[in-house]
This record gives sequence, structure tokens and C-alpha cells, in this order.
Amino acid sequence: MTAPTRRERELAQRRQVIIDAARALAEAEGWESVTTRRLAERIEYSQPVLYSHFPGKDAIVTAVALEGFGELAATLHGVRTAAGSADAAARAVAGAYLEFARDNPARYEAMFSLPVDLTFASPEAPDPLSACFAALRDALAPVVGDRDVDTVTEVVWSALHGLASLSRAGRLRSDFADQRLAVLWDGLAPVSPPGG
Repeated sequence: MTAPTRRERELAQRRQVIIDAARALAEAEGWESVTTRRLAERIEYSQPVLYSHFPGKDAIVTAVALEGFGELAATLHGVRTAAGSADAAARAVAGAYLEFARDNPARYEAMFSLPVDLTFASPEAPDPLSACFAALRDALAPVVGDRDVDTVTEVVWSALHGLASLSRAGRLRSDFADQRLAVLWDGLAPVSPPGG
């Protein structure tokens, strides 16, 4: 594999500046405030330069979402490998997922709520999506007993997403996050394997 040329590096850096600016603007003011005109002004590029990297706002949102999936996957993997036991790892991953959603609301919204041009739950899914699912699956696999680990992962992911979305919208009591996670964990997800 050859090293990227200076021009390729400059294009990649410019693309990253656009992604970072969109994420920062969305975190500060919400995704509705992210327009190509405002981004161009904020990063001091012309709109044609911005369009040379992304055909429009949806493509920028998709790029932010992909980065978010990559970052969430790395976070979940790190938490899992640092835990002392399989049960502790799975619980820590669930908590880290909810923390990521809470601490990165605009990124999380791009990942799960806004329209993005990404294929989910198929072999064609981009690597960051697959890595994110795998990080959650790897944490759950040792504790699901004889249940299908992919199905349990999908259900746990759905439950975590529901908790994250409802919490972010202020629909749940803020003082009971730990209790909700315990109920999810004890009542829905993993069962320790025999002798575990």
C-alpha cells in the first residue's frame, strides 16, 4: 500500500474539517441549524469546495454517523477488555453505551435518528457499523447461555437505544438511570452460563 500523496492528505484533512464543523454546530445548535451555507461560512470554504467533498447535508450527516459508530465501537471494546469478568464486561458495555449517547447527543442523533445512507444488519454494512455491533455482541456472548447471541444483541441494543432516546428527550426520571439499567440487565438480557 502506497502512502497518500500530499493532495490526498489535504483533501482528507479538508473533509475532516467539514465533518468536525458539522458535528460541533449540531452539538451547539441542533442538526436543523446545520446547513451547507453555515458550514461554508464557519470553516471559511466556499460552498462549491464543500460540495466537492459532500453532495449535501445528508452525506455530511452520514459521515458524522460513521465516525460515531467507529468511536462507539472503540469505546465498547475498551470497556469490555478492561472489565474483570464476563458479567462485569457486559454490564460495563451497556453503561458505556448509555454514557456515549448522553455525552454525544448530536452524534448519536446522526447515528440513529436522522436519515443516513447506510446499510444496517447485512453483510454490506460499513465496517464501523459492523464493528459497533460486534463490540456489543462480544460483550454479551459469554453470558447469554444457549440463546442466539445475535438476537440477544439486537434486543439489548434496541433496549439501550430506547433508554438513551427517552432519557435524552426528558421522558424518563433522571435519578433512576442505574435502576433502569439493572432492570434491563436482570430481566431482559444475559443469563449466566451454568456454573457462572
